Amino acid sequence: MKIDPNDKQVSEHVRMSRRMFLGSSAALAGAAATGVGVGGSLLAPTALASTATGQVAPGELDEYYGFWSGGHSGEVRILGVPSMRELMRIPVFNTCSATGWGITNESKEVLGHTAFLNGDSHHPRMSFTDGKYDGKYVFINDKANTRVARIRCDIMKTDKITTVPNVQAIHGLRLQKVPFTKYVFANAEMIIPQPNDGRDMEDIGKYRTMFNAIDAETMEVAWQVIVDGNLDNCDADYSGKYAFSTCYNSEGGVYLTDMMRNERDHVVVFNIERIEAAVKAGKFIHLGDAKVPVLDGTKGSELTAYIPVPKNPHGMNTAPDGRYAVAAGKLSPTVTVLDLHKFDDLFNGKLSDPRGVVAAEVELGLGPLHTAFDGRGNAYTTLFIDSQIVKWDIDKAIKAYQGEKVDYILQKLDVQYQPGHNHTTMGETSEADGKYLVSLCKFSKDRFLPCGPLHAENDQLIDISGDEMKLLHDGPTFAEPHDCMIVHRSKMKPLKIWKRDDPFFASTKAMADKDGITLESDNKIIREGNKVRVYMTSVAPNFGLTEFKVKQGDEVTVTITNLDTIEDVTHGFCMVNHGVSMEISPQQTASVTFVADKPGVQWYYCNWFCHALHMEMSGRMLVEPA
Repeated sequence: MKIDPNDKQVSEHVRMSRRMFLGSSAALAGAAATGVGVGGSLLAPTALASTATGQVAPGELDEYYGFWSGGHSGEVRILGVPSMRELMRIPVFNTCSATGWGITNESKEVLGHTAFLNGDSHHPRMSFTDGKYDGKYVFINDKANTRVARIRCDIMKTDKITTVPNVQAIHGLRLQKVPFTKYVFANAEMIIPQPNDGRDMEDIGKYRTMFNAIDAETMEVAWQVIVDGNLDNCDADYSGKYAFSTCYNSEGGVYLTDMMRNERDHVVVFNIERIEAAVKAGKFIHLGDAKVPVLDGTKGSELTAYIPVPKNPHGMNTAPDGRYAVAAGKLSPTVTVLDLHKFDDLFNGKLSDPRGVVAAEVELGLGPLHTAFDGRGNAYTTLFIDSQIVKWDIDKAIKAYQGEKVDYILQKLDVQYQPGHNHTTMGETSEADGKYLVSLCKFSKDRFLPCGPLHAENDQLIDISGDEMKLLHDGPTFAEPHDCMIVHRSKMKPLKIWKRDDPFFASTKAMADKDGITLESDNKIIREGNKVRVYMTSVAPNFGLTEFKVKQGDEVTVTITNLDTIEDVTHGFCMVNHGVSMEISPQQTASVTFVADKPGVQWYYCNWFCHALHMEMSGRMLVEPA
């Protein structure tokens, strides 16, 4: 894909990028020295330089942003698609010494009391307006510590983290699509006694879990619904009225063999309007100290409906046309197609059997897990045991279920190996464009150089734009990335430099105001007993203060404002031997607090390469012995 000079985002990038400017200058100098004209091939991307993946050459921009969960690292990774180049990592539930996440005061404020917990991030999902990605937020869950986080897409930083009460292990996460993302829907997977305060631990019959709705703007838990069974994955419709979750362990067991006895488990449908009305009418309880409305959605409740489906179902995915949703059987070779247009009848008593909403139940292969869509009526389901992606026609599957002799399976493609999630470009929206599919494979075996007993996993890029799927790319990935979502770059409007009034550092600015400090100009030291607050600016290649004095045992807070305005000139602050490092990007203010526990000369330096004299960008903290 060539750079369009009329593309506003790209032209801004061309004007503002220091590195692009320097690269162009070097190219011009080289052209002059060699006699090659600027209009010749020197500056043009070559076919040789392009990747084998999606033919995105050096200097060209990807068509899509991909947001990958970082799995056990607790982060989110941004990949370019179709190049599959890793562009950036967003720390979320982890500590990152490159950015200072989990170290800086600003990040600790976001992390709150869970700052010491590393996470297990699973399902990144972007916010919607009218069924379309709006480029505002990406939400991600932490299964290990029952948290949900929000990432601002303008700065690609986590700005809110919520710990969900009364439950354990947030797994499935999806968003309300219409009219906008009012709620983040989060499934708690593990069943526990309610309340879980030490009573009823041996009474397994009293174990339950909950479906949770989080207000997308405040990030407060709006309500919780108790259900029967273990909730797995979820999705929402295109009317804003319903959300629905796969639910295994209808047996209510706590051991593996107990959870596999029944041939059918459930899809649980949640009636959002009825739940909101029940909350408004006060038909809820509180559990423990949490002041969150908790409602009864167990079997027989008017708030929910339980649709029997085979067996230990896993994936739950809504098609872009808004008519159908697909539940994958996992321990059955089948997927179940649900007709969302019949959900009103399900709740209005017009269906005597909840299975009346089933439009099809068709066999695809062994171990179906997740389904993605191309917007042309085709579905793509991962087969974990068969190590395949199966492409199938939804309408033909419905006809086959109704008795017609029609072949609904269009193609099976071998992938390497044991795929879990898969995602198509824009496939979870009404704007699915059917260009690429990514298969996130759990095993790689011999696909890459061996690096010890722990093996990389394998993300595979597949072209689905034609009649047949075509494998384009293998890409190793670390530590169970689990899931991803892919959005067209036209939806995204990331900032090039920080805005000085950004709420991300509002608390830091409030402290500066209290101290009478102007962050954009002052280089001062404020002493308050054994608390020392050091304010300084930075402009490559200098800190505003090259030394300051404290006493051993002082609590030191260093606040730095980067006054550079060129988008590439990020500075850092590292205090040697103190476990302190942080990023300060252009026009950003960042702060970090630590104890000066070592007497003598303690150097600090810029740890982001910013200038030809970067190595000289340093200073001394002089610590007087106690």
